[in-house]
Amino acid sequence: MERSIVAQIRLYYDVHVPVRYDPRRSYPLLIALHGYGGNKTSMMRLARRINDRDWFIVSLQGPYPFMLSPDENARGPKTGFGWAARYKHEDSVALHHRALLDVIEDVAAAYAIDRARVFLLGFSQAVALNYRFVFTHTHLIRGVIGVCGGIPGDRDERRYHRSETDVLHIATTEDEFYDLERIKTFIPWLRQHARSVELKIYRGRHVFPRRSLSDINRWMSERL
Repeated sequence: MERSIVAQIRLYYDVHVPVRYDPRRSYPLLIALHGYGGNKTSMMRLARRINDRDWFIVSLQGPYPFMLSPDENARGPKTGFGWAARYKHEDSVALHHRALLDVIEDVAAAYAIDRARVFLLGFSQAVALNYRFVFTHTHLIRGVIGVCGGIPGDRDERRYHRSETDVLHIATTEDEFYDLERIKTFIPWLRQHARSVELKIYRGRHVFPRRSLSDINRWMSERL
């Protein structure tokens, strides 16, 4: 007979505070989640290029560390992080939900954050998990940006709810994991659950397209 216990782990995140932060006014919050093998430092560097003047930015690090193979320029193996395990995948989903709920509370307790202007950004592995979150917690996230990722694999097995969240889904023309024909099948499901859905396509492989950064900023700013 299988039993289980509950143990705590620490999840780490970085916070960017706007240079001219004024605690007398409230600020929008962007929560950025890296892809498989990424980390909070690299994702924060990317997210700040979207808009680091007007936004609080949180870069949350995945709970599952593993060793990356060293490349020719590295002195040794580095640590990458992931968001989900195949074994008992529902536990990974629950942990992701809890982490986002807690990080919103933690940042809002320390800084003047506008709860009505919280945005969620994910790359690759984090995308489907983020969609699970916004279509479960339907009134928390103003807008969600999914870059080079998919939709929940359990979408036909679990009932997700219609959300007040707007969706910007970003794809690339040469993505090795999510080709454009497959991406186009995601859009009807997203439109069933989101307030609005926009699909933008950029040339490139399975990487975060740098040309999308200004478009993301524009899209988010239109929803403030």
